[in-house]
Amino acid sequence: MFSTILLQDYPEEIMPTIGFGGMLLYLAVVIVMIIAEWKIFTKAGKPGWAILIPIYNVIVFLEIIGKPWWWIFLFMIPVLNIVFLIIALNGLSKSFGYGVGFTLGLLFLSPIFVLILGFGDAKYIGPQA
Repeated sequence: MFSTILLQDYPEEIMPTIGFGGMLLYLAVVIVMIIAEWKIFTKAGKPGWAILIPIYNVIVFLEIIGKPWWWIFLFMIPVLNIVFLIIALNGLSKSFGYGVGFTLGLLFLSPIFVLILGFGDAKYIGPQA
């Protein structure tokens, strides 16, 4: 009942524009994140276009943090994948010279900290430095 009251308050012409505007905002955020991740890959000496290829981007990410390629299978096991994701994010932050605080930032505020890595002055110092 409450939702029908809300829908009656708005003209029919507004609803599609809200959806289209939201879609444009989402698209803009996705494009900025892809560019930031592209820059992270290039800072690490890997091809930036690799971020666009679904499974290959995880393999390249594992190369950047110095883990073997078969870790990709560990990311497919429920619950265990969370543990290995935290380990991988810690490896990423160490590879760029940051510590545990940055790992927590990557874990809980990922979009912001990916932008910091991609567009900031972070330098790649090697797999898990």
